[in-house]
Amino acid sequence: MQRSPLNWRLVSLVRRNHGLEHATLNLLAKKIPGASFAGHSDQKGFWVIGNVSTDILLETAQTALKRMKEGERLLAIHANCGTNFVTAGLLAGTFAWLATLGTANNFKKKLDRWPLLVMIITGTLIAAQPLGLKVQEKVSTSGEPGRLLIKQIVRYERNGPALHRILTGDASLPAEE
Repeated sequence: MQRSPLNWRLVSLVRRNHGLEHATLNLLAKKIPGASFAGHSDQKGFWVIGNVSTDILLETAQTALKRMKEGERLLAIHANCGTNFVTAGLLAGTFAWLATLGTANNFKKKLDRWPLLVMIITGTLIAAQPLGLKVQEKVSTSGEPGRLLIKQIVRYERNGPALHRILTGDASLPAEE
């Protein structure tokens, strides 16, 4: 039996780190209302962009990981994840393209189709909202961190918002050199 590509080592690490990034950002939003944060995940951990102290960020990430390990898997879903926007864009673009197939190469006829395109794109964007959350849950993130652990957090000083790198690892995998 073939394993799902979602469970391949590298993909699994990115998905679990992405889930932990979201869980951390969700908890930070509650801890520091009104603050603005962004994140980016990869196989080695994730980045957090936003003004927060390193101590608070580390504590929040550790709490997020603990809560996910205790079963709070929906912490891995974030309303402003890029997955939602990509899902909406892909669907809206596809349906808009399909609606223009067979359109004569005449500006007037294309203009006549404008209301149909607006209606199709609007409907698609509405339908894509819950679908984007489902794509996060099933594909781009994982709410099951397994043996993921936080190894290190590094703060980078720069102009603008603070930048933190949270490095993670999997306790069940050999240490990287």
